Amino acid sequence: MTSWTSATLGYEGSWFLWTIIDILLIAFPLMLSVAMIIYADRKIWASMALRRGPNVVGPFGLLQSFADGLKVFLQETIIPSAANKVLFLLAPIITFTVALIVWAVVPFDERAALANINVGLLYVLAASSLGVYGIILAGWSSNSKYPFYSAIRAAAQMVSYEVAIGFVLISIVLWSGSFNLTNIVEAQRGMGFGLINGFFINPLLFPMAVVFFISSLAETQRAPFDLTEAESELVAGYQTEYSSMSFALYWLGEYANVILMCTLNATLFWGGYLPPLDIPILYAVPGILWLFAKMLVFFFLFSWVKATVPRYRYDQLMRLGWKVFLPLSLFWVFLVSGYLMLTRVGVGG
Repeated sequence: MTSWTSATLGYEGSWFLWTIIDILLIAFPLMLSVAMIIYADRKIWASMALRRGPNVVGPFGLLQSFADGLKVFLQETIIPSAANKVLFLLAPIITFTVALIVWAVVPFDERAALANINVGLLYVLAASSLGVYGIILAGWSSNSKYPFYSAIRAAAQMVSYEVAIGFVLISIVLWSGSFNLTNIVEAQRGMGFGLINGFFINPLLFPMAVVFFISSLAETQRAPFDLTEAESELVAGYQTEYSSMSFALYWLGEYANVILMCTLNATLFWGGYLPPLDIPILYAVPGILWLFAKMLVFFFLFSWVKATVPRYRYDQLMRLGWKVFLPLSLFWVFLVSGYLMLTRVGVGG
């Protein structure tokens, strides 16, 4: 990405300087996007409940997220007397940091990824799994029963759906022949009748797109899988004892993860930075705009589900992960690999 940025801006500099610039070019818009996506989330919920939503602070209420951020910043940071103070303060930092580092391998265009590594998909899976440590540490270090119960739930929930997500990604890797996210996007070019870009048009991969989307909701603890923050049972879950900026870091990390999972859905199954149709004139639009548009569509689906679907019971959550998604995704790996062996290698290969 450093060469792409320097060529775009027409200035040659050191590799280290351009790497820092590229990191800032990803981090700052992401933070601004988180603020605006919270506003969009609240507007969508309000619209579906026939309410107005934020409409006072700034034009159309656009500055409401920044007002909330200022309010949280001015609050006092309270640490429970019985808490482990170091881990208590470290936990939200871990969650927020992990939410940012995954973006290093996301391709925004054909040559626009901060780290275009060959094992990008494994990096995403490994880094996104680390986020649960911030939640577990928060639950344990708070020395309170509700946060601790929430932390245990988060650990079990993460394991349940990470396994299914892993098998879904194996199907993608088998079909594209690469762990590199840019290569996975390029493998989707002209997938449908030589005209439609995206794995979703493939009958063998579309069910996995549905499983991945639902698992994304569970992975980010979004409704109907927000059992870690079930206010009727756990007050506010692992965030119960937090206040001020430590509380805000959890919100920022949560929404950064939501945006990431929306982007991964678009990247892995819906063509990523490619236009919907493999038509030359559509490539005049920069790939990052296509990726952004697809991300917004998935975010709308995330908000739609949260506004309309009631929360699952915990046993329903576990049953869906272990008894439905796990065997289904495992069977689909067998199906996809068998099909590829017959068509690409041949029976006598």
